[in-house]
Amino acid sequence: MIKEGIAVNFKNTFPALANENFRYFWLGQCISFLGTWMQRAAQQWLVYTITKSALLLGVLGVAQFSPILLFSLFAGVFVDRYPKKKIILITQTALMLQSFLLALLVWTGHVRYWQVLFLATIMGLANTLDMPARQSFFIDLVGKKDLTNAIALNSAIVNLARITGPTIAALLMANFGASFCFLFNAVSFIPAIIGLNLAKPITNDSNSIPKKQENVFASIIEGLKYILSKPILLIAVAVMLAVGTFAMNMEVIFPVFADKALHKGVHGYGFLLSANGLGSLAGSFWMAARSKMGPSIKYLFISSLILSLLLITINFIHFYILTLIISAVLGFSSIIFMMTVNSTIQLNTNNRYRGRIMSVYTLAFAGTTPLGNLFAGSITEKYGPGIGFLMCGAVTGILVLFIMIISLIGLKRDQLED
Repeated sequence: MIKEGIAVNFKNTFPALANENFRYFWLGQCISFLGTWMQRAAQQWLVYTITKSALLLGVLGVAQFSPILLFSLFAGVFVDRYPKKKIILITQTALMLQSFLLALLVWTGHVRYWQVLFLATIMGLANTLDMPARQSFFIDLVGKKDLTNAIALNSAIVNLARITGPTIAALLMANFGASFCFLFNAVSFIPAIIGLNLAKPITNDSNSIPKKQENVFASIIEGLKYILSKPILLIAVAVMLAVGTFAMNMEVIFPVFADKALHKGVHGYGFLLSANGLGSLAGSFWMAARSKMGPSIKYLFISSLILSLLLITINFIHFYILTLIISAVLGFSSIIFMMTVNSTIQLNTNNRYRGRIMSVYTLAFAGTTPLGNLFAGSITEKYGPGIGFLMCGAVTGILVLFIMIISLIGLKRDQLED
């Protein structure tokens, strides 16, 4: 009876896992995400050890995320016009090859800063297509009913990887070098590709693909008009744009903060990222448990404001244990924010526009990273990592408050007109 009760509770909490096709996809991603976060941590530390420059760390972000900034809107049209599963298979293969090349360069001792920038650009190009296609693919696997739960479960494995990945990467880098991190990531794409091949969508992509395909620019404009016509989408995208640009620059500042402010080196850097991932994992499970309640705009504003306040607070704290705790709470707040935005957008979007709308989400979340990384990197370079965190938090908070006030004014105006 106890086992049956546990099984029922598990099924009620994680209904998306009852779907066999989602399980195939999800299990493959479990291993792949671990490799991804190992590579992300290793790549940041590799560049910092080569250059010793926060600004050049910011330039790395520019190389990796500029393709998303430049091409994500076009990618959205592509995702709406072609089968998402095939797109993801192509992008995952490209990412695997990129990781193999980086591992080879580091292992042979021939790695140079410009090579890392070039390969980061290749990664960015692949992710420009991969991110909106993968986000749009969840509803094809589980349907609308379990969509929020599927997003939460996907977020859970991302953040479990964020906990373990940087720690494993730090240990491997300290004992064997960064090449093993990049090699592990390359190999980790194999189970992801196998799981994707086994997964069979419950909805047919071709049903939502228009038979008459209009001009690409016209399709982009149509998607943007759709967002403007729905206030809930516009609010979610606007807040995501503010937070994605200015708050999500921790990877640029953390290596410098661990080294210069905390004096903990690569191990301290790894544990800061892991603490952030632990908080995000807790947030993912919390959101999964309440997925049946649906997303709330209230959580969107509250979580983003807490995020900005925590970034400001780090400037005044140089005690390592307390910084780890704040990093964990940062992770908790950021994942609640991101999942709320993601679910709000997907549940309020027509399938016909899903690829384009998720490409706008991708643009707001990751496409503005080059601007944010340059902002954070240049301030950190000139004034130190503490001020870097302070300015990122302050700008984020001001923008979110402005959007919240405008939204409330608009809501009151609509109520008066009614």
